[in-house]
Amino acid sequence: MTVTIERESEIPLPFSEQEVAEAVISETLDYEDCPYEVQVNIILTTNEEIHQINLEQRGVDAPTDVLSFPMIEYAYPSDFTVLEADSMDNFDPDTGELILGDIVISVDKVIEQAEKYNHGVKREYAFLIAHSMLHLFGYDHMDEVERENMELRQDEILNRLNITR
Repeated sequence: MTVTIERESEIPLPFSEQEVAEAVISETLDYEDCPYEVQVNIILTTNEEIHQINLEQRGVDAPTDVLSFPMIEYAYPSDFTVLEADSMDNFDPDTGELILGDIVISVDKVIEQAEKYNHGVKREYAFLIAHSMLHLFGYDHMDEVERENMELRQDEILNRLNITR
């Protein structure tokens, strides 16, 4: 597994961003029964930067907490049969790892929302990664059933890591 973290924000977080990200991503891979080693890129940015990305990519003129940019289109969430064994289009030719996509997180929002929801900064950071990983696996929350499904999965992943509110 390769997790690359790029920092655009100057605000430090009070834990190892790499270790927490790797733990959450690994647990999500196990939870979703992903049969591949993967690559995930995480960009830790500011409200201003994520606002600009949100406007350009989604037409939403506001900052958000996390954006997910999946590299794979699934017929159904976590349906890895869409990845043909003989097709290398979704795999890094050097490492053989499945390229899942990019996660963009506003560090400002991590801190704001941890305070707002009365839990730790580490829990908020881990939550946003779990949430985004599910998007990278094709899950969404456009209706109530999808939202409940994602919430259940996020909670179970974080509980398995003992990262609770």
